[in-house]
Amino acid sequence: MTKETMFAAGMTAAALAAVSALPSCSASKSAEKVSDKPLNIVYIMTDDHTAQMMSAYDTRNINTPNLDRIAADGVKFTNSFVANSLSGPSRACMLTGKHSHTNGFVSNETSVFDASQPTWPRYLRDAGYETAIVGKWHLETMPQGFDYWEIVPGQGDYWNPRFIKQSGDTVAEKGYITHMITDKSLHWLDSVHDPSKPFALIIHHKAIHRNWLPDTADLALYEDVTFPIPETFYDKYEGRPAAEAAEMRILDHMDLIYDLKMDHPDSTSHLKSTYYAFVNRMDSAERAKFEAFYQPIRDDFFARNPKGRELAEWKYQRYMRDYAKVVKSLDDNVGRVLDYLKEHDLLDNTLVVYASDQGFYMGEHGWFDKRFMYEESLNTPLVMMLPEGLKARGDINEMVQNIDYAPTFLELAGLEVPADIQGVSLMPLLRGEHPADWRDAIYYHYHEYPAEHAVKRHYGVRTSRYKLMHFYNDIDHWELYDLQSDPNELNNLYGKPGYEDITKEMLSKLKALQEQYDDPIRHQFPIE
Repeated sequence: MTKETMFAAGMTAAALAAVSALPSCSASKSAEKVSDKPLNIVYIMTDDHTAQMMSAYDTRNINTPNLDRIAADGVKFTNSFVANSLSGPSRACMLTGKHSHTNGFVSNETSVFDASQPTWPRYLRDAGYETAIVGKWHLETMPQGFDYWEIVPGQGDYWNPRFIKQSGDTVAEKGYITHMITDKSLHWLDSVHDPSKPFALIIHHKAIHRNWLPDTADLALYEDVTFPIPETFYDKYEGRPAAEAAEMRILDHMDLIYDLKMDHPDSTSHLKSTYYAFVNRMDSAERAKFEAFYQPIRDDFFARNPKGRELAEWKYQRYMRDYAKVVKSLDDNVGRVLDYLKEHDLLDNTLVVYASDQGFYMGEHGWFDKRFMYEESLNTPLVMMLPEGLKARGDINEMVQNIDYAPTFLELAGLEVPADIQGVSLMPLLRGEHPADWRDAIYYHYHEYPAEHAVKRHYGVRTSRYKLMHFYNDIDHWELYDLQSDPNELNNLYGKPGYEDITKEMLSKLKALQEQYDDPIRHQFPIE
């Protein structure tokens, strides 16, 4: 990007000086020019939204017309993966373009994000962009590298949430969080942002995180829908001891009170007080609507007192309905953002990205939650509406990962990608190219154990056809899957006759990726 192009993009002389002073991310002389206009970024991310519950990917369950608008007018990544299927670590990977062991945030329970480290918003801000983040941060520290921020503490509250202001004050405000995060984001664009500068706005929603408290306006939705039971709902976990040990089964571990709102005077739950901490945030009118809706469901449930399979499937249907209602509010608010950008003539020079921090289990393998390297939680939705100058449309089938977002945004802004970023820019794919040397495998590493849901630590490699995983720490177990013949990952092929060559090839790829990303785990578990 030349100085003349930078000034055309609204960058000041001071911004140019900042670019020149950057130690590891300078103005790119070779980056292909996308547009004469300043290129903005709107990055929308939800928590635990899975591709099975987004109709651009899967039409079996619900309709998400506004999310689908992004894909219909842009691109949909069909092989989009995370590096660590857990909220905080996934966010750190996205911000830094680096795997968890490199950016230092490996676990929600033990890590604190070093917000002073280089991130793509910091680089863009130093290059003359205005940067803002609104909503969920979840990195156990305060944001840095932003002109403006307003975040929720921890996971945030669905109703009448608290917001941490840039001043340091924490203020409780009235409303439903998905609407409020959108309101605050659009207010920043409309009234705070300097229109002479390009901008990068991160909109991070609490939705659709557990415990799936819907907006009272959406309570009656999906009550007449019976969702299809996943074919792996009654998985027996043969040959997969880590899967069997996990505590995320809908039947056994989904809480009747906290998750499903089935409170009763005689009911007990270690999560009951947490449930009340959430619902007690509603005002009297909101709470009255909430109780009026759920009380007949409670009365019927306790009168019938289902057991076994009947209970499992009853819990599944309630889970799916509440989750879908929270998605509805999210989809409506994504539509508000798209409408604003269209009404203010910003779509032609703005990259709009929608993603989730990871996938989620909607009854597959009998589960809820995420964490595993199995497909449902490894895979995450990723759709983009492209500015003028980027020609790709429709499905993009190359394997991409959330560590790729940072270098993509840097290249879009005309900046070189620092050598220590581990992801690769998606810009060639957005230009409609299909590089012959694109990656043929992705690396994954989950670190948080022992912890909630008891998912064992594991790392692995996935190619277009095969997946190899190693569970370690208090277990030493390998799993190999042929995703072509066994997309549900039920038949562990590791150690079985006839798969020696495939196993050797996958072990070699795993070793190469651990060396490429300098994951120290390879020194503890050498792979030869």
